[in-house]
Amino acid sequence: MTDTLTPVLSDIWDADRSWTLATYREHGGYRALARARELAPADLVELVKASGLRGRGGAGFPTGLKWSFLPPPDGGPRYLVVNADESEPGTCKDVPVMLANPHVLIEGVAITSAAIGCEHAFIYLRGEVVHVYRRLLAAVREAEEAGLLQGLRITVHAGAGAYICGEETALLDSLEGRRGQPRLKPPFPAVAGLYARPTVVNNVESIASVPGIVLGGAEWFTGLGTPKSAGHGLFSLSGHVRRPGQYEAPLGITLRELLELAGGIREGHRLKFWTPGGSSTPILTDAHLDIPLDYEGVAGAGSMLGTRALQIFDETVSVVRAVSRWIDFYKHESCGKCTPCREGTYWLQQVMHRLEEGRGTPEDIRTLEDVAGNILGRSFCALGDAAATPVQSGLEHFREEFEAGCHTPARDLFPYEASALATAGTASARGGREVTA
Repeated sequence: MTDTLTPVLSDIWDADRSWTLATYREHGGYRALARARELAPADLVELVKASGLRGRGGAGFPTGLKWSFLPPPDGGPRYLVVNADESEPGTCKDVPVMLANPHVLIEGVAITSAAIGCEHAFIYLRGEVVHVYRRLLAAVREAEEAGLLQGLRITVHAGAGAYICGEETALLDSLEGRRGQPRLKPPFPAVAGLYARPTVVNNVESIASVPGIVLGGAEWFTGLGTPKSAGHGLFSLSGHVRRPGQYEAPLGITLRELLELAGGIREGHRLKFWTPGGSSTPILTDAHLDIPLDYEGVAGAGSMLGTRALQIFDETVSVVRAVSRWIDFYKHESCGKCTPCREGTYWLQQVMHRLEEGRGTPEDIRTLEDVAGNILGRSFCALGDAAATPVQSGLEHFREEFEAGCHTPARDLFPYEASALATAGTASARGGREVTA
C-alpha cells in the first residue's frame, strides 16, 4: 500500500478563495455536470455502481446500489437528501469539505439528482456551524445565478444540533418538522422517505466524490484503494499527533503510514489506543498499526472504519476517562425512544463515573458488561450500539484500568496535565497557552 496522498476533494483547499464559483471553475469545476447531462440517468447509476463507491458516512453501503433501490418513476416527486449532520465525536471531514469547497458538493448533488430523477434536493446541516451554513447558501445562489442547476432546487436546512439526526430516518423526521427520532424500517427511505416519497439519503463526502468519478471514470476510481473498498477518502487525525489534520489518501492506507505523514506521535510518547472511525467504533491499540484502513481490514480487527475519524491517544491518557466522556455524550444525545438505549446509557454513565472517581466495585465491572451487552443490537437505531462498543472494547483491551477504578481515581493514575497538548506559557495577554506538542 502506497503512502501517497490523493488530493481530490481537498485539491483546491489551498487556492485563493477556494469556496467561490470562480475558483472552482478555474480548476475544472462543473465539467463533470456537463458530461453527466450527456448520459442517461440509468447510465449514471451504473457508472457509480461500477466505481465501487461506498457510503462515506460510516456504514459503507454501495452508493450506486442504494440509488438503484428507488422504485420506477410514477410521476410523483422523489428526493435527494444530503446528510451533513456531522455529529460523531472526533469526526471532522464533512465540515471542511463544505467550508473549503462547497461547489464540489453542489455539483455532486446536481449529478446525483439527474441520476435519480430528483427536482428538489436537500442538504441537512448542523445549525451550530453557522459559517458553513452561510457559505453553502452563497454557493447555491452562485450556482443558480450562473444557470448551472437548470431548474434543480436545492434547499439548505439547518438542524437544531441533535446527534440522533445523523441517523437517516431521524433526519427525515426533523426535516419534515417533527422531533428527530428514528423511524421503524421497513419501509426504507428508498420507498417511503421524505414526505413519504422515494428518497436517497447520502453523506456529504459520498455525494462530493461523484463528480470525480464522472470525470475520471469507474476504472480510475477502482484503481485507488483496495478491491472491495475502492477510491479515496479523508482521514481525520486528531489528538496526540504532531501534525493533526485532514489527510486524503486511498482506502487501505495504514495508521502507521498516516502517522508518518503526520509527523508521528508527539515527542517522547508512544501510541496507546485509537479509534478508526470516531468514538462509536471499537477502540484499537498499537497492535493494530498495520491493518489496512478499509472496510474489511478494520472489521477483521474487530472495529469499524466508520467516518475515518482517527482519534490518537498516547500512554498518558486514561481509557476509563475517555470512555466515560464518550458515554456522557451518548447518554445526553439518546432520543429516549427505546428502552435499551434510554435506560442503558443512564446506567453506563453512573458506573463509568464511579470507576473514573476510583469508587467502583468488581460488581460495577460486571454491570458494565451486562448493560453494554443488553444495549448492543437491541436498540432502535445505532446510537445504542455506539455507546456500548467503546465500553466493550475498552474492557477487552484495558480491563486492568477499569479494575483500578475500584480503588484509585483516574486523575491519580493519569494526571490531566500529562495528557494536555498545551502547558502554561507566556502566550497571550489573556493568559493563553503555549502549544508543546
